Amino acid sequence: MTEEFLQFIWKYGLFERNGLLTDTGEEIRVISMGEHNQDSGPDFINARVRIGSTTWAGNVEIHMRSADWFVHGHQTNKAYDNVILHVVYRNDRPAVRSNGYIIPTLVLPCNEQLYSNYQQLTGHRGGIPCHGKVHRVEPLLLDCWLSSLVIDRLMQKAEHLAVYLQGRAFNWEEAFYVSLARSFGFGLNAGPFELVARSLPLPVLHRHRNNPLQVEALLMGQAGFLEDGKMFAGYYETLRAEYLHLRRKYKLKPVEKHLWKFLRLRPVNFPTIRLAQFASLIQQSEGLFSRVLSCPDIPGLRIFFTAGVSDFWKAHYSFEKTSVLKTKTLGEESFYNIVINTVIPFLFVYGNKNGREEIKDKALDWLNRIPAENNRVVRKWNRAGIRPSSAFYSQALLQLSEKFCSHRRCLACSVGTQLIREGI
Repeated sequence: MTEEFLQFIWKYGLFERNGLLTDTGEEIRVISMGEHNQDSGPDFINARVRIGSTTWAGNVEIHMRSADWFVHGHQTNKAYDNVILHVVYRNDRPAVRSNGYIIPTLVLPCNEQLYSNYQQLTGHRGGIPCHGKVHRVEPLLLDCWLSSLVIDRLMQKAEHLAVYLQGRAFNWEEAFYVSLARSFGFGLNAGPFELVARSLPLPVLHRHRNNPLQVEALLMGQAGFLEDGKMFAGYYETLRAEYLHLRRKYKLKPVEKHLWKFLRLRPVNFPTIRLAQFASLIQQSEGLFSRVLSCPDIPGLRIFFTAGVSDFWKAHYSFEKTSVLKTKTLGEESFYNIVINTVIPFLFVYGNKNGREEIKDKALDWLNRIPAENNRVVRKWNRAGIRPSSAFYSQALLQLSEKFCSHRRCLACSVGTQLIREGI
């Protein structure tokens, strides 16, 4: 038995209500279990309990052993003086308030079958504890739970973005530029891509947006790819000359070239190609975030993100050697990845910050219109019997895996609690 499981039993009232007695033999009638407190202080607040002939309103604290009250120092903490009932699995010492008043104690009767269900669920060795069982959950409950997880995930990203934006006086365009650059790194090169954007102010790029060569020179140079002297002739040498001039002019410091990863990447995903695509997007668009904000739908956004590459990169993946001629535009999967991880969170936080519910609704609508992601976590859920119909649900499943499944928090999960209550 665990304290967390006792809290679960109390929260959902999964115990026999008749015949409850305090440790001194007084009759107990639970009117309201209270609200589960996720912050510091008693476990349940605003509970109502009738003890003997008196109805009490206050808080409830739950422990495995009643002596834990003293182990945790509650007897001297005035935040626990409003505890009206101490609920325990084993009673071995009366709990007292800071004034020495003894608190009534209830030894909570527990259904051993429920605990067995809980152990069976959390004991599953796979990444998803309810693998092979999740299909038993009511579809409406599952849909509501996943919908709430999407909001949680977006709010989590919104909090991170809000801190970043606050440090930059809520300059949405600059923040979006840095975040978008990170997305162009697609995980493996996200870090160095972000460093490039942070080292190269957006206003500098805007001053040269009418000169594609200079925009590309600035990005390639700040990425550290133009540090090899006159190692390559032709286009490389032209870019390097432009970069050295602009570097001196703006007192720029490039990032270390060794930070970039090429190993095990398909050539189309090489950071050189992603930088060339990002350069094309920058030089074609001023006011990146404003344009995204005013975009009415996903097809319109797709046109906006149809970033190609300069002529040199159509026949190269690196400066060293030529390749078969190819346009190398941003692929559909890459486009959706950027929309999911940068565009939609920015829309959501913008709507949240400015009280624009229609912008938040647009973010959620776009998430629903994008195909579900195909990654390792989503494939696990597919095997478990859950196939998300859109990115809205695949994002929810990612949140579920990260925040609940990986930590075996089945007692805090709507899927887990239903399976425990109704049997595995």
